[in-house]
Amino acid sequence: MAERWLELQHGDRREVLEVAAGASGRPVYLLEKDIWVVWAIQTLFEAPIGAPLVFKGGTSLSKAYRAIGRFSEDVDLTYDIRALAPDLVADSPDALPTSRSQEQRWTREIRRRLAAWMHDEAVPFLEKRLHAAEADGGIRGEDGDLFLRYAPLGEGTGYVRPEVRLEFGARATGEPNTPMPIRCDAADHVPDVEFPTALPRVMRAERTFWEKATAAHVYCLQGRLRSERFARHWYDLARLKDAGLARRALADRETANAVVAHKAMFFREKDASGNWIDYEAAVTGGLQLVPAGDSLAALADDYARMVEDRLLLEEAEPFNVLMDTCRAIAEQANLLDC
Repeated sequence: MAERWLELQHGDRREVLEVAAGASGRPVYLLEKDIWVVWAIQTLFEAPIGAPLVFKGGTSLSKAYRAIGRFSEDVDLTYDIRALAPDLVADSPDALPTSRSQEQRWTREIRRRLAAWMHDEAVPFLEKRLHAAEADGGIRGEDGDLFLRYAPLGEGTGYVRPEVRLEFGARATGEPNTPMPIRCDAADHVPDVEFPTALPRVMRAERTFWEKATAAHVYCLQGRLRSERFARHWYDLARLKDAGLARRALADRETANAVVAHKAMFFREKDASGNWIDYEAAVTGGLQLVPAGDSLAALADDYARMVEDRLLLEEAEPFNVLMDTCRAIAEQANLLDC
């Protein structure tokens, strides 16, 4: 019978990870954090507390779709707005407010309810489960996110922290989604040890593509230096192109329009000139994915840091090649008849 990694002493855990590191070529600290990422998802989705949640973002592209060769350290989760605030969305078939004033009222109320759920339910639940698996660990809240801290068995350059960020949002339904299995990367290299596994509801990759593409679009139009841990979006878009998922997303106009409508209502942003960004332009021939000037330089620096800390599980392409790929995605999107 296989031994469970979480039931091993710290020295034995380290030994197992060193075996996996030797076989995979990946550092111990990334294999270890990956285990805690999967453990967090397993813990949430195996319990009733996870019933309204949907797993999304880059980590879902890596762990569920296996579409990107990047270590993704955050867990991005949507709490279905229809479950959190049924009274607010009762008369809205698309789960969107009908006016700016209504959006502001929804946002205030959703933030209040989500914060109360996190404080009263999520934190006590995760603390109890984590203490049983990692006595030296802990859960803390910060700016609406939860951070799962564990006692690290290995360390990198500092870019990757020994904690898993659980980022919750609750202004969307999380649709479309489907259940998908995920497992720890170390499991491929140490078959006689049992690692955490999970079967979460996962947002469809087409929607994740458009959420990342519109985020990159906003970055380009704003010309800001907000680039820390942001280069991952461009890398993910390029890998989605390689996997054929970007082509599917570009053809999925219903999902593209749904993302635009949602962001235009809940995530209004201004460009470098102070004008409101027109999200609809991103899906009607005006998508921008390559920034310029200092924003481009800051993005290149963040990409270099990501590569330095070995977050890419494959040989890193030069930054200019990555930008060329993203430029090609934008050109293909802008040629479509919208």
